[in-house]
Amino acid sequence: MSKYQTISHQQLELLEREVSAKQPAKRVNIVSLKLVRESSVLYKERQIKSPEDAYKLLNPFLVEADREKFVVVCLDTKNQPTAINVCHVGSLNASIVHPREVMKAAILSNSASIIVAHNHPSGHCEPSREDIEVTKRLVEAGRIVGIDVLDHLIVCTDRYLSLKEKGYI
Repeated sequence: MSKYQTISHQQLELLEREVSAKQPAKRVNIVSLKLVRESSVLYKERQIKSPEDAYKLLNPFLVEADREKFVVVCLDTKNQPTAINVCHVGSLNASIVHPREVMKAAILSNSASIIVAHNHPSGHCEPSREDIEVTKRLVEAGRIVGIDVLDHLIVCTDRYLSLKEKGYI
């Protein structure tokens, strides 16, 4: 049986000096995460039971916006909204949405499920190809982290479109 070669203490010190001479130590931040409540709204229905309920809750946040806004409604196990997060603010006709940012608020809020929504300032409520793709990515990300994506609403001035009702979820 072959013997393992041991490195002497002096050799180990020389190796450590070589490594530390080439690269300074890296400072690692110690952090904590928390949600910061900016304000609140009263929701008299208490529970979201349909896309129309979600539309009524989100209408004030989205309908008057001059740019695309993407919001996440965090829900508890009884579908009661616990938080609304404006996740992205885009341009006149686009908003970059990444599952990481959408799920961040949901995870920090201990959400059982979420409803996402965005507005179309143009007034046309039909989903774009990007809207459909983002929805599919969010559903998959939610499946991975254990947070159901119940719906994706597109909000316009006087109406809305539910991607769940259209069969995309």
